[in-house]
Amino acid sequence: MGYFAKIESGLVTAVVVADSASDCGSGTWVETTIDGSTRNKYAGIGNVYDSVRDVFYYPQPFPSYTLDGNYDWQPPVSEPADADTKIYNWDEDNRQWVYAREA
Repeated sequence: MGYFAKIESGLVTAVVVADSASDCGSGTWVETTIDGSTRNKYAGIGNVYDSVRDVFYYPQPFPSYTLDGNYDWQPPVSEPADADTKIYNWDEDNRQWVYAREA
């Protein structure tokens, strides 16, 4: 048994357990693993599937974020150094981190 993600227009629309992709029904089905050991990440509904690179990754959180070589979205400005003790939110309009509260 394995996990298979249904891909529609580059997005994961369903994830099922089956013996093979051919058992999943019509459409495009791609195998995924819970630990993300294949195709970068476990395919969750709403995730992106890049068929050229054969990887899954999360949707872009903000327009200013860029995808790095590990298929993780990075903000244009690094999170503040004290983010381990304070909570910051990203302000897309001003492209900066805004203090929210203590962690």
